[in-house]
Amino acid sequence: MHKEFLMGNEAIALGALAAGVNLVAGYPGTPSTEVLETIAKRNPGNVYVEWSINEKAGMEVAAGAAYAGARALVTMKQVGLNVASDPLMSLEYIGVKGGMVVLVADDPGPISSQTEQDTRTFAMFSKVPVFDPSSVSEAYEMIQEAFDFSEKYGTPVFFRATTRVDHGYEALEVKDPEEYFVNKPEGFVKDPSRWVIFPRLSVKNHALIEKRNAELKNVFSEYHRNKILREEDTAKCRKGIATQGVNFMYTLDSLHDKNARVMRVATPFPFPEKLALDFLAGLDEVLCIEELDPVIERALTYVCGKYSLDVRIRGKLTGDIPPSGENSMEIVRGALAEFLKNEEDETGEDGTVVAPAAAELPQPPALPVRPPVLCAGCPHRASFYAVKTAMRGKKTIYCGDIGCYTLGNAAPLDMCDTCLCMGAGIGIAQGVGHIEPDTKCFAFVGDSTFFASGITGTVNAFYNQADMTLIVLDNSTTAMTGHQPHPGTGRTVMGQVVEKVSIERVLRAIGLTVVETVDPLDYALSVETVKRVADEPGVKAIIFRSPCIAISKPKGRSHVDPDKCIGCGKCIRELGCPAIILDSDGKKAKIDTSVCTGCTLCEQLCPVKAISGGAKNDTAKGGRHE
Repeated sequence: MHKEFLMGNEAIALGALAAGVNLVAGYPGTPSTEVLETIAKRNPGNVYVEWSINEKAGMEVAAGAAYAGARALVTMKQVGLNVASDPLMSLEYIGVKGGMVVLVADDPGPISSQTEQDTRTFAMFSKVPVFDPSSVSEAYEMIQEAFDFSEKYGTPVFFRATTRVDHGYEALEVKDPEEYFVNKPEGFVKDPSRWVIFPRLSVKNHALIEKRNAELKNVFSEYHRNKILREEDTAKCRKGIATQGVNFMYTLDSLHDKNARVMRVATPFPFPEKLALDFLAGLDEVLCIEELDPVIERALTYVCGKYSLDVRIRGKLTGDIPPSGENSMEIVRGALAEFLKNEEDETGEDGTVVAPAAAELPQPPALPVRPPVLCAGCPHRASFYAVKTAMRGKKTIYCGDIGCYTLGNAAPLDMCDTCLCMGAGIGIAQGVGHIEPDTKCFAFVGDSTFFASGITGTVNAFYNQADMTLIVLDNSTTAMTGHQPHPGTGRTVMGQVVEKVSIERVLRAIGLTVVETVDPLDYALSVETVKRVADEPGVKAIIFRSPCIAISKPKGRSHVDPDKCIGCGKCIRELGCPAIILDSDGKKAKIDTSVCTGCTLCEQLCPVKAISGGAKNDTAKGGRHE
């Protein structure tokens, strides 16, 4: 054993390695990404690791390994679980031979997601057991236990960490590589009666799942991470607090000298019913502190009804805890102060208890305002601007997608009319086009997202004779989540150099006859290409190819000649590049050379050629691609 200061995701990764994981698959998505990346980095040499093209593929790869007796881990964020749900729902009926953990990083807030989804609720829906860690050190230990539970009961299990655990840090003792559990898979044993899902098998296994989950209610009641912290004065205490995850830590830090019984729920499904009965004995009311859904609150309400217990259960459903959003120390402290109030407590003007003040700390300086914006020199800005210029005066819809290019919605570009989920822009553009055939419909998708979920929508568009323009923004990486490789990059997360999957060839194989590739930083050619291609009938595609500025070094910096600048403001007003600012007099443009990447887009737009000095990376194959 040795001690390390680790991020939660790093701790989860090392815990999986210590558990003898044989295969890891997943798709990048904040806040889950670092788990797979850490395993790839700390790989002892006997673990297969891959970035799958999407979460569904990752789930199926992991299932195949678990069928063969391997210990498998699949990683994703909460919205990725939607993509992976198809194989998962059937997999629970089939079961696994080796331990299989489905790591889903939930994002209360949401801080970097489209939705606030609670995987605990999905666990109940899918009938899959779920583990819910409360700290970094516990996550390290709990994922090892999750593999053991999965293997023992022949079922995939969820490991539901949230952003504050994933991205928190803690110093903890971890195993040395020679201490890792060694799992030697037996291999796949053919048995159609077990591995081929027919209705008869599903009916039989459904009954077995219900029986197993009923058993797990008792097993989880004895699980040492589900615990009751006894109150100091048992005879006097009539109030209890039920909590989970990082909220358990907030609760402990906020209780101070208050007398209360606390139940921490580490496995919210199947719910530890016997433990709950022990917790509820003698209480008058319970406050449930959790995020995001009222999972514990509903479970305790059910237990009270089932066993005729006269205990009032409070939480989100009663308005004592905010119904949405991430909980904070302040929220928890205030809710506990109100719940545990007594006659001596100080109350505010609204009659609620004033929460104990936190320790006085020096106030940090105010942070600068940083609105989300495309980076200086981002090729997506050039792509959006070219389409906007080419389509000026025409009735259009610009269907966006999930990624850096969602930021195309911001002024002054204003080029993202819709954004739903990964790949959905392609389908939405088709739907609008079928209803409004006079609208020029564009769908923007990144190169990584094209492989993840864009191909299906493109096939649908071609087959159903849609009239739309697909814009693939190819910056040769998965930029938003940290520059992970994908099938178009020619390398894997394990460092293998492989044949690139050509987006052009994929599109032509689908049946598209108009597929053109252009460097978006060649402004005139880009505008001409968009005008010409958009007028073609049917489904056509433009691939704007230029590398992300984070992975390509600039060759020069642009600068403004103040003698030539006429102060028209076009470069600032139309591009919104954070490198272009006003000079000290507020009249003429100036370029912040510490931010500029020399992309030359502003140079090409300046009506008086007052900007020069940039040197864009000539990495794209410009011009028509036949």
